Amino acid sequence: MSERTQMIERRLREELAAVRVEIVDESAQHAGHEGSKQGGHFAVTVVSSRFDGLSALQRHRLVYAALERMLKTDVHALSIRALTPTES
Repeated sequence: MSERTQMIERRLREELAAVRVEIVDESAQHAGHEGSKQGGHFAVTVVSSRFDGLSALQRHRLVYAALERMLKTDVHALSIRALTPTES
């Protein structure tokens, strides 16, 4: 697991009290893409009870807030699947 991936996982677990975090680094699929020079491309699945009662948009905003600093330097693209424990 790369350092970036570990940082993403740590932030999501700490900020969202995530019970499960799965991260797929899709950066290699985007090699040569102009934006990939800034940061990686990632797909994340996050399971947290903090998503209870929230819309998909609200859930995504929580994930973006947790990774705010990384989105400026380490992450160029992020695909999010945000679930509650009962949905997973």
